[in-house]
Amino acid sequence: VTLAISRELEAMINAIPGYKAVMIGDGDYYIGLRERTELGHKHNADLYLATHADAHSSSQAKGSTIYALSANGATSEQARLLAEKENASDLIGGLGRVRLDDKDEMLRSVLIDFSMNAKIATSLEIGDQVIRVLGDVIPMRRNNVEQAAFVELKSADIPSLLIEAGYITNARDAKNLDSPEWRRNFAGALTTAIT
Repeated sequence: VTLAISRELEAMINAIPGYKAVMIGDGDYYIGLRERTELGHKHNADLYLATHADAHSSSQAKGSTIYALSANGATSEQARLLAEKENASDLIGGLGRVRLDDKDEMLRSVLIDFSMNAKIATSLEIGDQVIRVLGDVIPMRRNNVEQAAFVELKSADIPSLLIEAGYITNARDAKNLDSPEWRRNFAGALTTAIT
């Protein structure tokens, strides 16, 4: 169901002049979490969206939730990136790519920290917009952007959101997720929110 939502979203975004959606995966197979981020970098993504469906031990849990990276998650990822010099060289976007491998460790740390803070702030702004638009179409589980240390969102330079479309363990959400019309409406609201 999440692949179907993503395909709808891709088609809608690609129909807008000047926009191009790139699917990280286009089939029912697993792609490693870090590889997903690497593919986003490879395609010079301006925004990374991960579409998911959630499950809960209570069948009462329902609605959509929007997640951005937490500052704590960014900090621990930053340490990993600094430890792996080859991954620290092309992290910061903006006016072209800035190489960091020739900078000392302190400067790399400061530059990555600035980049991560800006990326998280942008992700939160976009997430708020998604909630405003999506909330007019479907029930939201949370009316604010939640933050967590999802590996999939840990890129220093690509604003990223994880979109939980609904709960497969809730009968109403499961029915919605299985509905082509509901998925189209959901993707349409996402498209409106991010473009």
